[in-house]
Amino acid sequence: MTTASTGTAGQGTGGPREVHRLKANSVGLTGVVFMAVATAAPITAMTGNLPIAVGFGNGTGAPAGYLFATVVLTVFSVGYVAMARRITTAGAFYGFISHGLGRVAGMASGLLAVLAYVVFEASIVGVFAFFAETTVEDQLGVELPWPVYAAVMLLITAVLSHFDIHLTARALGVMLVAEIAVLFAVATAVAVSGGGPDGIPTAPVNPANAFTGTSAGLGLFFAFWSWVGFESTAMYGEESRDPKRVIPRATLLSVTGVGLFYIYVSWMTIAGNGGAGAVRASTSATPLDLFFHPTREFIGGWAVDAFQWLLLTGSFACGMAFHQCAARYLYAIGREGFLHPALGRTHPRHGSPYLASLAQTGTAVALVAAFGLAGKDPYIHLYTLLAILGTMAILIVQTLCSFAVIGYFRRNHPEDRHWFRTFTAPLLGGAGMAAVVVLLVLNMDTAAGSASGSLLFRLIPWIVGAVFCGGLGLALFLRARRPGRYEVIGRIVLEDAAEREPEPSPTDTV
Repeated sequence: MTTASTGTAGQGTGGPREVHRLKANSVGLTGVVFMAVATAAPITAMTGNLPIAVGFGNGTGAPAGYLFATVVLTVFSVGYVAMARRITTAGAFYGFISHGLGRVAGMASGLLAVLAYVVFEASIVGVFAFFAETTVEDQLGVELPWPVYAAVMLLITAVLSHFDIHLTARALGVMLVAEIAVLFAVATAVAVSGGGPDGIPTAPVNPANAFTGTSAGLGLFFAFWSWVGFESTAMYGEESRDPKRVIPRATLLSVTGVGLFYIYVSWMTIAGNGGAGAVRASTSATPLDLFFHPTREFIGGWAVDAFQWLLLTGSFACGMAFHQCAARYLYAIGREGFLHPALGRTHPRHGSPYLASLAQTGTAVALVAAFGLAGKDPYIHLYTLLAILGTMAILIVQTLCSFAVIGYFRRNHPEDRHWFRTFTAPLLGGAGMAAVVVLLVLNMDTAAGSASGSLLFRLIPWIVGAVFCGGLGLALFLRARRPGRYEVIGRIVLEDAAEREPEPSPTDTV
């Protein structure tokens, strides 16, 4: 059994105790990047978000919106990686905020992050089932109800997640390379051919055009939404090789690499359709034509068929990556004795958080079954509503994490304080994240589409508020009545989860 003794974590509760730990050295830099980029799901983010941004948001200025989001998220990441160099924990935001803003805010943020990642998997199961139902029927002539495809995805994800992260990273790597390859191939074919009816215009990447169009706020929100999950790099610190170097590098590679990719693909997609054609396709009854038209025109009909299948594998990879995120948050809080201590156990052979993973599978099954039994649509309701719920929760946590960086370095490690890395960057990043939360609130109705009339949609802000306030209440109760347990919040001390001195590197620039 893989365990490690706690240090101060046991104070006030009868002394040090043993806690389980994840299997170390299971994944390297490439694997962590694959996991993080898979949660961002480039093919799902592009096909799901770009048509809305072009048709109803900042129009043909959508690529400039991705450029703006890349800058803001890169600034956010500067403070995030500064924290990752000091603290390595499977709880990521939970541990960071606990150290930077205190245990009360840490517990509230931890539960909010759990909510986000738990519902994200079920959300992606919905979009996978939708793509699978339509693709199999269109190309193979087989008609099966969407819950069948959802059940298959949940089963395969549960099996793969039972083993150590190395197996999942390999599977995700194959699927991720395939989805990136098709998007890159289409974009490059457009670029090499000189574009569509309008050639290759530069207006779409003019930064000023990020704030134009029918609703610039909606376009910018969907641009930021396309990155949800990139921050998951820190969750794999305990399982990575040399986490003090791997996690910061993986984070910056993920956010900048994904950003440049989104800018390029969205720009060439618009160029391939022409400005007017892009808007027309995005507002049609079949918005995927925004991608299928240039794919057919510049590569061939066979590539459209391949594109449809890669929508399945891309959404599957995204759902599996979010499953891993949710399992690690449940594990991180469970091993501290909250929720249920069994969640904090690791597999004796694989070192995986197998019970937390099983709990996440059960939760996802319950959510998907609830929507299925209610006769809801897998895309309009299951995907859209749970994605908005999770996004609202995680954006609030990201905002708090930025300010936690400032608080942490203000009280600790004066040798690491830097006017930009540990103050200005996290301050600007936090302000940017707060602005995105406002954009979400202002554009929720449009983002939800026809699902905006449902009861769950109206309850989303209340659910987020209730979970956050519940975390605050739990922490305050523990501080008053169970001080020993209160001290454990976000502070479990393991060789790979405690604060550790970073190794100097002559190549480190951030």
